[in-house]
Amino acid sequence: MFKRSRALASVALVAITASLAMPAWAETLQEAIALAYRTNPTLQAQRAQQRALDETVPQARAGLRPELGVSSNSTYTRRDAPDSPAVDLPGNLPDIPASDNISETDSVSATVSLSQTLYSGGRIARGIDAAEASVRRGRENLRGIEQQVLASVIQAYVDVQRDMEILRIREANLSVLRRQLDESNARFEVGEITRTDVSQSEARLAQSEADLAGAQAQLSVSRAAYAAVVGQAPANLETPPALPGIPTDFDVALDIGLVENPGVVAAQYDLQAAEARHAQARSAYMPTVGLSSSYGGSTAISDFDLSDRTTQFQAGVSVSVPLFTGGLNRSRVAQALEQANAAQIEIERQKRTVLQNVSSAYANVISSRSQLQAGEAGVRAARVAAEGVRQEQQVGLRTTLDVLNGELELRSAEINLAVATRNQYVAQAALLSAMGRLSGEALAPGIDIYDARTNAARVRNRGGLPWDGVIETLDRIVAPGITPANDTEEAPIDTRLKSGGTGTAPTAD
Repeated sequence: MFKRSRALASVALVAITASLAMPAWAETLQEAIALAYRTNPTLQAQRAQQRALDETVPQARAGLRPELGVSSNSTYTRRDAPDSPAVDLPGNLPDIPASDNISETDSVSATVSLSQTLYSGGRIARGIDAAEASVRRGRENLRGIEQQVLASVIQAYVDVQRDMEILRIREANLSVLRRQLDESNARFEVGEITRTDVSQSEARLAQSEADLAGAQAQLSVSRAAYAAVVGQAPANLETPPALPGIPTDFDVALDIGLVENPGVVAAQYDLQAAEARHAQARSAYMPTVGLSSSYGGSTAISDFDLSDRTTQFQAGVSVSVPLFTGGLNRSRVAQALEQANAAQIEIERQKRTVLQNVSSAYANVISSRSQLQAGEAGVRAARVAAEGVRQEQQVGLRTTLDVLNGELELRSAEINLAVATRNQYVAQAALLSAMGRLSGEALAPGIDIYDARTNAARVRNRGGLPWDGVIETLDRIVAPGITPANDTEEAPIDTRLKSGGTGTAPTAD
């Protein structure tokens, strides 16, 4: 087992190494987004889930159409009776010989049946409403997954850029410290400085080598994360463009988020589906009307009759009215009502989540902007200070430790600036995501957008018949209406049931 685990780990390591060694396709952020938009497994799986959810609409609409079936039956019958003995008849009459009473019969029957629902009290119509609302909710969930994937692409992109910049800084620092050590050794040879100064240079050089190794490892981690989300290893990434639509006012960002955030919109569609299912549950109290017909025939073959054919045709209209179901309908109505109330509450929870996310993201944007400005000023000041300390050391006004500290402060300021640049971009992307406006179309104009509505429109009327609209219209006549769940949210459950819940369902089961 241990050897097998090691082998699997080796295979995974080789796969990651190979993917990182491949030539990069995406060198700009737009190209990275376009590639991930087409190939990301998480996104592709969610699209497949949405296409599967689209099928619930034609399944619900199938109740508008007739059901046609064929059944057949074939039987074999063998009958054994006591043997009849021989009978001697008087006179010149011929004797009756002995016989065995065995009879065999083969029969074949076939029936064609046809049934059509004419009116279901709204059960079919409300089922269609619930399915269509669920499909729209699924589209918003898909949009939410798209935002998550795009946010991951942006973060992976700027993470690689940040780590490449840090690696460059570490390499430059290592070169400077090596020159500083060479200078320290030369000055020590002529007696200008002591062994302590040389040791300080050696210590800083050793620490710089360790920092460089850490920067290389971190870059490898970021490159692997980039390859996982984008699908291709990064190389020569260009500076990303400014993200579009960043608001400068918190109230504007919050108002947009409360309207366009996928979680809020999906919760609203979920409430519509729950209210439709509640109306569908109340439709169980209504009568149902259906048309049925059948035509069949049977043929029997026996020892005495080679053929015996019969045919039969039946047609009729049936009306069914529920009188008592042992509390089943009442319980289903109560269950659907509470599910609608839960969906209503979920909208409020999603709005609070949007408020939290927008507030946090907006605060991070403001903070990262200040950090970026401070980082730029810090790099300018640290660069001037490091150069001044280096010149002052040449005339004996500064020690070797002062020069090393100046270089350390400069590299730290440069690293802080690289981190602040990355943090600001990620914070802006998080704000757009919280608002619901982090879309592939906005980030990469011209991208081939996946429109989930296309498949839904294609499958909606699959198997449709000319009279579907007529049956649906009839089914919506006197069907239980859909009333917002919050209209009765404050009423106790018993009161709501006695008053018919959110509609006009009768109190008897």
